[in-house]
This record gives sequence, structure tokens and C-alpha cells, in this order.
Amino acid sequence: MRPTTVRHSSQLLLLLLACSATADAPAARRAGTLSLEPCTLAAPGSSTTVAAFCGRLAVPEDGANPAGRRIELAIALVPSRAKRPQPDPVVMLAGGPGQSALETFPAAAGAFRDVLRDRNVVLVDQRGTGGSNRLACPPPQAGAVADAFGDPAAARRFAEQCLAGLTADARFYTTSDAVLDLEAVRVALGAGQVNLVGVSYGTRVALEYLRRHPGRVRSAVLDGVVPPELALGADHARNLEAALDAHFALCEADAACRRLYGSPRARLDALLAELRRAPQTVRFRDPLSDAPREEPLTPDAVAAVVRLYAYVPQLAAMLPRSLAEATAGRPEVLMSQAARIQNLVGEQITFGMQLSVICSEDADRLRVDPADAGTVLGTAFVEAVLAQCGVWPRGRRPADFNAPVEAGNPVLLLSGELDPVTPPRYGDAVARHLANGRHLVAPGQGHNVFGNGCAPQLMSRFIASANARDLDASCLQRLAPSPPFVGPFGWDP
Repeated sequence: MRPTTVRHSSQLLLLLLACSATADAPAARRAGTLSLEPCTLAAPGSSTTVAAFCGRLAVPEDGANPAGRRIELAIALVPSRAKRPQPDPVVMLAGGPGQSALETFPAAAGAFRDVLRDRNVVLVDQRGTGGSNRLACPPPQAGAVADAFGDPAAARRFAEQCLAGLTADARFYTTSDAVLDLEAVRVALGAGQVNLVGVSYGTRVALEYLRRHPGRVRSAVLDGVVPPELALGADHARNLEAALDAHFALCEADAACRRLYGSPRARLDALLAELRRAPQTVRFRDPLSDAPREEPLTPDAVAAVVRLYAYVPQLAAMLPRSLAEATAGRPEVLMSQAARIQNLVGEQITFGMQLSVICSEDADRLRVDPADAGTVLGTAFVEAVLAQCGVWPRGRRPADFNAPVEAGNPVLLLSGELDPVTPPRYGDAVARHLANGRHLVAPGQGHNVFGNGCAPQLMSRFIASANARDLDASCLQRLAPSPPFVGPFGWDP
């Protein structure tokens, strides 16, 4: 074959491949008045992705001043597999406060697999997070997140520096503002009703939307329930103690764990007492880069690890061994875990938005409780929040914001038995005011359970039927606590 023929054949092949790719590629689409383009959802540091359609909606920054400054909301639609999806989409509301719905969805996508058979899933980055005029603070230096919660002065400086760098009026990034945005998105989508799935702090948004727009809510799933009466942070210390007691009891009831590690509670108390006397300088390997690092191990760093590991029972199962290693003079594992926790928190939480919510809605009801002084978390969290809210602008809070939500809409409430931040009693308190609500507790589980065991199928069946009362939830009883680690590679075979 002559060279020119080869060249022309190659060009033809490339042209055919290009045409094929164009034919198979998803086209832009409209949803109501929204123009959506193909996009890929991903989270920082994760390889999991989800194909979706993304768009933006401009809304007033100050809802009471429609002619004033406008901001854009980042919106994504994950398409249903149905040829004709049901007209009422599912809207997932992220937690935090401060998490991006578009970034957190890929990790939760498996829980929505059955839901997507019949309905589209809509994601909205709450204003101040993700792609919705993110209230980003300067990246913290090593150890700054833990230190900010142990030193009120450092916490205040962090808030001042964050506020100085914002292009936003931080008063208008509250739950109430998010509810206005959510209603604007519903109208733009042309959806008569929506099905809400609120996760952790997202349950506060879901309940407030249900309060303001009950006729627009076909059903709601609340996972890790935050009662409207609660001041965020008020119960953190005592809730963590109860969860740790339950996790540590699993070790003491396991012969191998008890023999190897003794009492995890006693080891934790001893480690904290030692570090309060004199923090240790620890050399360890960075969990992401493997580069050598040297940093002080402080009581606040230990508290950060313990608290956030308690959210996930599989991680909490590592604590007895990590604490035993640290008290035996080998704190490298615990220090590496502390560094990893700091990275995860910095990647997932938009601290500026979190401060706008807590300072506007909770700070005036927070009090330093002397009874918390002897706990792992102590009074540091509340002291840090109060210091930061001393300089952070406060937005509006409706007069009935903290009243229980009374509604007859179908609502499914989910709690983890060992949840260290939104324990089952919170779900019980909210369910009492929901005439068609039902509260399910997942045995042995931690914070947020809609992706565990048969919970995804229960959520899908509930949304399909909008009937929580008749839901057969017996399959949840097959869930159980994670056994404690008894070696460097996890559980016994």
C-alpha cells in the first residue's frame, strides 16, 4: 500500500472514531428552565466518579433584596435509568455543615442505585460550599485544625483571617437562606414536589424546608437526625463519651482484645493525662505522601482522632490497638491517624459556611458546661465556637426556627445505634412530632447508615411508596457492631 493511502486510511479511521464518540457522548439537556451540561462528579482525593449533568442558577445573596448582589448555585442531576422518570426527583442534602453535595455524592452513590431506577437525583451545593460561592478559609497549617479547638485565641484568629479573605456577606449563608435556594431550584426544575434525603446537618435543612413548604415535600428521609431544638455542639462531649463507652465495651467483651489491650478507656485516660503534662514530639510518615514529618502529639490531636473515628465503627475498632501502642511509647500510628483526620476535615468541610450557620443559629444558645471538663472533648469545642462567633457576622434566624417541626408528610428517620454525634434519642424526639414518621435504629452502626446493609433498599422502597408505616425493616437486624482489631492487619481470620 502506498504511503498516501495509509495516511488517508488513518485519517478516515480517526474521523470514524470521532464521529462514534460524538454519537455516544451524552448531549446537553434541559430540566425545567435549567440548562445542564454533561459533567463528572468527583471528590478530592478519591478515584470514585459519577456521570451527571451540571448547571448553575443565579439567586440573590440577600433573599430580602432581590435587586442586590447575586451568587450562583452549583447544581447536578444524576439521571435515572428509567426512560420516563417519575416527576418528583430525589434531592440529597449534604452534612457538615460545610460539605458539598456534588463532592460527597460519589461516595454515597451506591445507596441511591435502586432510587435511580425510577427517579433522578438532584444535588445542590448549599451556598457557601463547593461551587456555590464557597466561603473558603486559608488552608490551615499543620496541626492548626486541632489546635484551633484547643486554644480559643487561635480559633478567633482563624475566623478573623477567614473572614478577611471572603468575597461575600457572611450573614446570608444560613439554613434559612439555603431553604430559599432549594425552593428556587425546585421551581427552576419545574418539579411539583421533591423527595428529600437529608444527611446529618442536611436533616436540619430538610426539616426547615418541610416546615416552610410542606406541600412541596412528597417524602423525606432523615439520616443522622438533628432536632431543631438542638444547639449544634451543645451535646458533642457527652454524646462522644457514650459512644466510646459502647465501643470500648466491645473490646473488653472480646477475650483477645481484652488480653492484648486491657481497658481502652484506661489507656485513653492515661494518654491524655500524660499529654496534658507534656505534649510529645513524634516522628512519623505522612499518611498521604509517605514523607517524614515531626509534630507534637497533643490532647486535642488525640481527641480529634478519637471523635472522628467514633463516627465509623470500622475505624473505631482500630482505637484499642492504637491507644495501646501510644501508651507503650509507640505513638506513630496515632499521630499518622491524626494527620489523616486533619487532611480529611480540611478537604470536606468549608469552615466559613460552617461558621455562618453555627454563629447565626446556635452560638447564642451555647454555654460552657463545667460537667464536660472531664470528658475527652472537654469544653474546648464550645469555647472555640464562642470565640469564633465573637467576630463572625450573624444572619437571621426565624422566631420558630427551634420549634419542633409538626408535619403529616411521610418521613423515614434513620439512626445508628453507636452514633457519637446524632444518637438515636434525637431521632425519637423528632419522630414524635411527625404523624407519618417512622424511626429505625441500625444495630451496631455509627453516623449515617443509609448506605449500610439493606438500608439502601429500604430507602428506595420507602421513596417509591411514600409509606414508612408498612415498610418491612426486619433486615436491619442483621447488622452488627464491628469487632475490635486484635492485630496490625485487622480482625482475626
